[in-house]
This record gives sequence, structure tokens and C-alpha cells, in this order.
Amino acid sequence: MLSASTLGLMTECPRCFWLRLVKHVDRPSSPFPSLPGGIDRIMKARFDAYRSRGELPEELSAHGIDARLFGDGRLISIWRSNRAGLRTTDVKSGVTLMGAVDDILEKDGELIVLDFKTRGYPTKEDTAGFYRDQLSIYNMLLRRNGYATSDYGYLLFLYPIDIAAGERILFRTEVAKVETDIKAAEELFARAIALLAGGLPEPSPSCDFCSWARAYASATGQRS
Repeated sequence: MLSASTLGLMTECPRCFWLRLVKHVDRPSSPFPSLPGGIDRIMKARFDAYRSRGELPEELSAHGIDARLFGDGRLISIWRSNRAGLRTTDVKSGVTLMGAVDDILEKDGELIVLDFKTRGYPTKEDTAGFYRDQLSIYNMLLRRNGYATSDYGYLLFLYPIDIAAGERILFRTEVAKVETDIKAAEELFARAIALLAGGLPEPSPSCDFCSWARAYASATGQRS
């Protein structure tokens, strides 16, 4: 099964993508910080509380967002799940693409993808652009499941700025509107299907993992 993260891996390095999905050989991993996951969980619970009251969270209203939270909490729970999520399956290959959203907004009968991002620092001018493919994939999944969507999504960035009395960490929020590209998402999905059906791709020149593998193979006289 494919996801937004595995398609992101494909854009970084088709060889690492193929090895992971076809041969189940993943890149070496390092401990993943649990703080972003904890904040993500708290934010979802907070947004659900606002949803139950029919209100827009302050993190969005303070930035002038003109929309409302998607009202179906049951569907949101499914779409957030890494076991269920939003799905589409390519009929010819049988390959499934799944995406787990953080939340959904609604305006004028169209759905708008909202994703939470926890950072250690304020955003830069090009930060939001790194997530365009992810939002485009989620938008494509919604449309393939029969929902009308806007041609953009929102990123809600959170980053720490200070420690207040009582040792409470204060966070600041930023909201970025990102134009999505359904055609680009469709092309990524099609490219992934074609790669999975083929042989081992060549190493990516910009991939640090492939570069290490080549260097190791050269040093030990093995084939990479």
C-alpha cells in the first residue's frame, strides 16, 4: 500500500522507494521524536471539541480563515486513521493509495484539507511548498471518493516561543494557504505504480543512503 510519505520517498529516491515497497528493505532508521505526535493528538482533540460546538478554533479564526470545520466527526475519525484513512485503488494494478488527514474544513460545499505541522522554529518563505505534494495527494483522494474540494489546502504550523509561569511552553501558530495540484498527484501515483512493476532503479545521485551504499560496496568489493 502506498501513502503520501512513500510517494515522498519516491520523489527523493526511486531506488529506496522500490527497495522498501518491493523487497521490504527500508532505509536505516533513527529514533523518532514523540513530541510532534503528542501535539498532533492534543490538537485533534481540541479541534473535535470545537467541532462539537459548531465553532472555528482560535488557531484558525485568529488568522482570518473563512471556513468551518467539517461537521461529520465519524468520518473525520475514519479519515484520520492510519488503518483506514482515505483510499483509492488503481483498477489495473491493484495498487492502493491511502492518506490519513489531520482535519478537514468546509466552505461553499467544498472540502479543504488541513494539516498540522510542529516545528522548532518559525517558517521560512519556502517552508509551505515542501508540503504541496502531500496536500495535493489528500485532495486527490477526497475527489476520488466523490467529494468536491477546493483547489487549495491549509497548513497550521506550531512552534515554541517561550516558557510561561508554571513551566508551560508557549507556542505560536502560523497558517499557510497552499495551492494544490490534482494532476501532479495523479502523475505521482501513476509513476509509483510503474516503478513497482519494473526492476530495481538506478541509485539516485542526490540520495545520501545510496551514496553510502555505493561507497561501502566500493570499499568492500561488493556490488551495490
